[in-house]
Amino acid sequence: MSSEESTVLGFPEYPKFQRNQPRFPQETFLGRYLHYLDVVDPRTLLTSDSRLKECVELLKAYDAGQKNVASDRELWEAQKIKGAILHPDTGEKVLPPFRMSGYVPFGWITVTGMLLPNPSWPTLLFWQWINQSHNACVNYANRNASQPQPISKFVGAYLAAVTSACSIAGGLTYMIKKAGSLPPATRLIIQRFVPLPATSLASTLNVLCMRGSEMQTGIEVYDREGTVIGVSKVAAKQAVTDTALTRAFLPVPLLALPPCIMPFFEKFRWVQKSATRHLLVNAIVCTISFGISLPIALALFPQESTISVNQLEPEFREKTRATELYYNKGL
Repeated sequence: MSSEESTVLGFPEYPKFQRNQPRFPQETFLGRYLHYLDVVDPRTLLTSDSRLKECVELLKAYDAGQKNVASDRELWEAQKIKGAILHPDTGEKVLPPFRMSGYVPFGWITVTGMLLPNPSWPTLLFWQWINQSHNACVNYANRNASQPQPISKFVGAYLAAVTSACSIAGGLTYMIKKAGSLPPATRLIIQRFVPLPATSLASTLNVLCMRGSEMQTGIEVYDREGTVIGVSKVAAKQAVTDTALTRAFLPVPLLALPPCIMPFFEKFRWVQKSATRHLLVNAIVCTISFGISLPIALALFPQESTISVNQLEPEFREKTRATELYYNKGL
């Protein structure tokens, strides 16, 4: 069996190429999960400018009608690389730390810092600030950019997101430290889980702040051929809501697994005897948890989402005969 005919979890690994379509069906969670494994693939961070240019030119040749310009596998790989590096709306390169493929490689240090046991106040606030700053940049870089937004709105949103994160984390930690009736061991265990609700709530607010302006201006919706039908605030609200739900879920496996796993490793003397080794093991556990949780959270909703014309503003029913339209949800 050739690589072109092999399968992945029952799906053809490289089906017949379809321009601007995901490699795997998006109707099921499994199909979306496999698609997002492509989106978050950290190997695309190593793509050279010449390789990116080669992929873009290959896809341009295909769009120009040269359907046999390359194999299906080569075309899918070219589309994967282009999609991982260039913003779908602006066509501009996204900086590596703010790409979805760079979320784990550049974010593991932040996650490890947030999960340090019994942190001091400065440590707690520092890592929450770093985490929400990174999240804000990721949300901005992967937003729906079909409608221009003033940078001043994003600056205000960033300040609101960081303030909410530090306030939530600080407030929860303060209440736990003041709970004198709890045994020290119990307080330490609860303390380890503080980043979970704090980050989940703050990450949701981060999306709402950083992308809230989209709901005021609307985003483009288009038909199956990619023809823009109009700009919709209804679709924008749905896009931001779905992204916020994704961010709310993302910290659950990411921040819940390490506090459950680390106590087992901490029983080993090899880990106990060295703060450096303890930090190393903690970093490895956090990174693996991050890598597992990211594609699962993203797969909750397809990136290119559909919406019924009947759900959109009344003027859309006069602009198209289609029953469903599409929009870029963002990541």
